[in-house]
Amino acid sequence: MKHLTNREEEIMELFWQKGALYVKEVIDELPEPKPHYNTISTIVRGLEEKGFVGHEQFGNTHRYAAIITREEFSRYTLKSMVGKYFNKSYASVVSMFVEEEKISLEEIKELINQAKSSKSKGHA
Repeated sequence: MKHLTNREEEIMELFWQKGALYVKEVIDELPEPKPHYNTISTIVRGLEEKGFVGHEQFGNTHRYAAIITREEFSRYTLKSMVGKYFNKSYASVVSMFVEEEKISLEEIKELINQAKSSKSKGHA
């Protein structure tokens, strides 16, 4: 899976929220000033080449839709960031959050308990 630009992510959010869209509908959903049709068409076709969207053809036009879920993209992005910025250490990520007081030790304990509970239910 490849990385996305901010604009590509913005357009993917539309596909995840709205479902299948024509390029004109994508443009209608974007804030002012509205980008040119060809600009958005090029971005959407790029998303298709990267494997994020697919299309159905209706005459001379295409309706595009996401072919990966937001969850799949989120997992890939997180994995990529942990690999790139934290030497593939999820423990380093959690440590940073604790140090910056973004998560408390009590919250971490609760997450551990939830994970244990979830794991034991999976093996039952």
